[in-house]
Parts: sequence; C-alpha cells; structure tokens
Amino acid sequence: MRLLITGGAGCLGSNIAEHALAQGAAVLVLDNYATSFRGGLPPHPNLREVEGSILDGCLLARLFDEFAPTHVVHAAASYQDPNDWVGDLRTNAEGTARVMAECDRLGVRRLIYLQTALCYGQPLRTPIPVDHPLAPITSYSISKTAGEQMLPLGRTPWVSLRLANIYGPRNYTGPIPIFFKRLREGKRCFATDARRDFLHMDDFLDLLDRVLDEGGAQGVFNVSSGADVSIADLFDAMVVAMGITLDEPVEVRPPAADDLATLLLDPSLTERTFGWRARIGLKEGLRRQVAWFDRHGVEATFTHLTAARG
Repeated sequence: MRLLITGGAGCLGSNIAEHALAQGAAVLVLDNYATSFRGGLPPHPNLREVEGSILDGCLLARLFDEFAPTHVVHAAASYQDPNDWVGDLRTNAEGTARVMAECDRLGVRRLIYLQTALCYGQPLRTPIPVDHPLAPITSYSISKTAGEQMLPLGRTPWVSLRLANIYGPRNYTGPIPIFFKRLREGKRCFATDARRDFLHMDDFLDLLDRVLDEGGAQGVFNVSSGADVSIADLFDAMVVAMGITLDEPVEVRPPAADDLATLLLDPSLTERTFGWRARIGLKEGLRRQVAWFDRHGVEATFTHLTAARG
C-alpha cells in the first residue's frame, strides 16, 4: 500500500502513519503544522514528510504524481480559531474538493475522510445513529460537513468516519491534554457537565485497518466506544490516573453556546459491517495517555471551543 495522509503530522495522521509504516506501507505525510509539531514522526526509510497546504493545487498535484498513492486518508482540517470562518471553509470544504480531484485523476483505490461527530449538532436522540439529521452549529463542523457531502460527487471509492473523541500519542486537542497540562502546572481547571464518548487510538487503528480494505464497505460510519462520560467525571478520572490529590473538587460549568450538552455515537452499524468493537476502557486508556504525556510532555493544546480557552 502507498498511503498519502493529509494532516499527517497531527494526532490522528501521525499515529496512522506510524501504524502503516510498521505494516510495510510507503507513507507520504502532508501537513502545514498549524495544529501539529515538526519532528513528531521518527525518521523511516518508507516515510516522506512534506510541509504544505492542501489548498496549494500545484503542490498537491506534484505530490500525487510523484508518490502515486493507492490509498488516501484525509485528516487535514482547520479548527484552531472558531472565528476564522473563511479559513475553515477553504481548508475543510475547498481543500477536500482538491484532494478528491487528485484522487479521481490518479485512480486512487480508497479515500478515507475523517469527519467530526459535531456534524450532528444538538442530538434529537442518543446514541446517535448515522441516519440522524445533520445540524452542525460551529464553523468547524459546518465546513467539515460540507466537505463530507462532497464525497459522493467523486469517482473514488470512499468511507467517511464520524469520530468520537480519539486520544492517544501526540493528542494535544480536547479536554484530556488540557487537563493534564494544567494539573501538572498546578493551575486551576474547570469542567463542564457535557457528556462525550472517548475512544483509544489503538481501537481506532484496528478499525482503520479494516476500513482501508479495498473490498470493504463504503459510505458513512460512526466510530465510537459506545459509552459516554461527563467532562467533569473525565477530569476526576484524569486526577486518579495522574496520581494526584486536589484540595477541592473541580468547578463544573454548563456547556457554552458553541458546545453540545451530549454527544454519544451509535457504533452498531460499524461493528456489524467491519466486525470491530472497542476493547480499551477509559481507565486503562487514560493510564496509557498519562504515561505518554509524562514521557513526552505537552507543549501546547488546541480546541475548537471558545470557552475552553479561558
């Protein structure tokens, strides 16, 4: 397999790259490092890493021609500034269209689109099935949903994975790294009573192996552990995993206007279709995550939410 990964230096992309390299694939990573770090991937003879944007049509065409990928994982996304509507729309919608066009031109066998579960907006019911109406409410989720809805226009076989919160090595996005960094620095934290589901990276990579199979199913699938937890309870679990004691409980706030009260995906279709099920529980997953953070540190964190920046 010759795998091109857009956004390949980010948490998801870099873990996919390492996993694919270990299985003997040739990997090309394209990233602009807006929400990732240079040097995160160790050198490998079958790895090529290029700095650039998916909006650079000339660069994209040259890389597709030179590398001739058989498979593409489209993980690149803009989300770091909730008010950069134009930037989000260009990267997440136009950028997706550009990647699709190159896949069609080169005859790529399989295109995997990594989508946010925020595409569903405020859920009408939970767990959320894949046929739930789409009602994104943020610039990030609106533009990512626009990109997903482009996929059927192309000729390349595709799968869109609507993702729960995936955590693991090089995870600098969301509440887990934010809690870790602030707690290690002795800073006060706050949490919300919003509920989310969290999936460990190893479970996600197990699923991705099955999704990349050229003879596999196509379409849209939820990727989830099937269980949710409040962000406040997640904070308490992080405190336990880090082995620390706090003088007082964390301040719990209601979700902000750009957040969702609950987001639990129904993974049953994914489980039936790909013969897959999440196996790593939150307690064990957080133990692994804290151990990784303690070894490697957390230099910076990223979020699409306004309130979490406070």
